[in-house]
Amino acid sequence: MRIDVFSIFPKLIEAFAGESILGRTIDTGLVELNCHDIRLGAKDSHKSVDDSPFGGGAGMVLKPEPIFEAVEQVQPERPIFLLIPTGPVFDQAKAIELSELGGFSLLCGRYEGIDQRVKDHLIDEELSVGNFVLSGGEIAALLVIESVTRLLPGSMGNSESSEEESFSNGLLEYPHYTRPWNFRENTPPEILRSGDHEQIRQWRKAMSLKVTLEKRPDLITARGGLTEEEKKLIEKTWD
Repeated sequence: MRIDVFSIFPKLIEAFAGESILGRTIDTGLVELNCHDIRLGAKDSHKSVDDSPFGGGAGMVLKPEPIFEAVEQVQPERPIFLLIPTGPVFDQAKAIELSELGGFSLLCGRYEGIDQRVKDHLIDEELSVGNFVLSGGEIAALLVIESVTRLLPGSMGNSESSEEESFSNGLLEYPHYTRPWNFRENTPPEILRSGDHEQIRQWRKAMSLKVTLEKRPDLITARGGLTEEEKKLIEKTWD
């Protein structure tokens, strides 16, 4: 997968991308990540990329010329997404959709905003990472890159890990436990060392449903509520 990122702070992306799972996917050639400095598209001696908005107002606006020039020089992968608060909210379903592409590109917003002509004539879609405001799109870009690349086959040591995570099936994840078994007189549910894999699977599904009901009931509503089988699973007494 090829991912191109356009930013006035490309080193922010590069520093994060060199670590952990994402770093390994790049090292092994599973992902080709290219970070491009928008300032390289600026023609003036100061390499300026922003200017005051027409009509007045606070803040500065990213200019169209450097962005168009930078993108056209690179000819990046399509689609190109603009990371901006006004876009549709990025979620796990979108991450899965992007993971099935051969590549895509991200344009990081900055300052007060970006010239509308970039939105109208250069990008393919907008993306938001939530109902809040950041100083720029770099953190949002990292969020998208991280969530998409970890879904690629071969990116994680255990292929089942991404399948059982929160939101992968519309539910939050079940509780996890590890050694020691007895920690300060607190022990995990006995079923987890029973050796009965089907019962463990059922317990995990029940706990996932319970956690989601308690913390994100909207997710249960979005999937059409609970089935009769799921209701029985939640009500079951687990030894």
